Amino acid sequence: MATMDFGGVKETVVTRKEFSLAKARKILKKETIAVIGYGVQGPAQSLNMRDNGFNVIIGQSKKFKKDWDRAVKDGWVPGKTLFEIDEACEKGTIIQMLVTDAAQRIIWPEVKKYLTKGKALYFSHGFSIEYSKQTGIVPPKDVDVIMVAPKGSGLNVRRNFLSGAGINSSYAVYQDATGKAEDRCKAVGIAVGSGFLFPTTFRKEVTSDLVGERGVLMGALAGMMEAQYETLRENGHDPSEAFNETVEELTQSLIRLVDENGMDWMYKNCSATAQHGALKWRPIFKKANLPVFKKLYKSVVDGKECNEVLRDCGAPDYKEKLDAQLDEMANSEMWKAGKTCRELRPHEKARESKFGTGGRKTN
Repeated sequence: MATMDFGGVKETVVTRKEFSLAKARKILKKETIAVIGYGVQGPAQSLNMRDNGFNVIIGQSKKFKKDWDRAVKDGWVPGKTLFEIDEACEKGTIIQMLVTDAAQRIIWPEVKKYLTKGKALYFSHGFSIEYSKQTGIVPPKDVDVIMVAPKGSGLNVRRNFLSGAGINSSYAVYQDATGKAEDRCKAVGIAVGSGFLFPTTFRKEVTSDLVGERGVLMGALAGMMEAQYETLRENGHDPSEAFNETVEELTQSLIRLVDENGMDWMYKNCSATAQHGALKWRPIFKKANLPVFKKLYKSVVDGKECNEVLRDCGAPDYKEKLDAQLDEMANSEMWKAGKTCRELRPHEKARESKFGTGGRKTN
């Protein structure tokens, strides 16, 4: 464990230097890692582990033909490394629950049957365990319960692995039945391609994750973009100008400077006019948004967000409603303008040829 200074607060983290890939392989050499679900995180984590030399199998229902066919396309062989969920759970010693939170509740009775003494149950989100009263997911006492939560989408977990960068992940041990749960957890964290691992708890992870996704990472970001774009359009600015000033400059320029050296460094490397205006309006936006974030945090902690996820995402017509909402976004003027802007980027075709439209390197 390495001790690092995060803004004046000392924290311990696990790096690849001290917990090497060779060490992870040694710890997991007798394990069969069964990845359940080939949707978002499943492909990225399983492919990274396979490429890193671990014994990995996939559990995916044939009823979801798109995901099954995708697994076959990625080189998983039916009857050898690709199975129905029950057979994969029976074969696996570490069972990774990587289906959606709502689906975990549905398949839990089937998975639980194969959680025999000494196995490990792995999550990449604290949702099902932290909200066990709502989900009904209560693991047997004689299995390890662990979590590695990559701080990014499955697409970027795979992309960063292929580039050699890795992606940071949090990790937690909820239940140590074997005495080796922490080593198993860290080893899988390195196996899936984490840049470094930082400790958390299931409760802290699910709380910060739900707040983050609904807030800055997705919900607030999209809402702020739409508000600025609409304001510019209402005042006579063309779609190309409104989109470039709202999204393109952020994603193609400024956020990259933040990524490299931080927000203060980005400010230092912008014009004096931009610096002055940003420093003036930053506290105004913070004051306006702070009550919204406090309301959001309370909604997560009180369980309201969990109840809505289970109610809506588990409904029979969920996919149709989701598609309608996403289509509404995709067909908005703002994101149609964005599609044109992306097509005009000279590097876009080169990137697509490397990664494919699904974000995974093509075979």
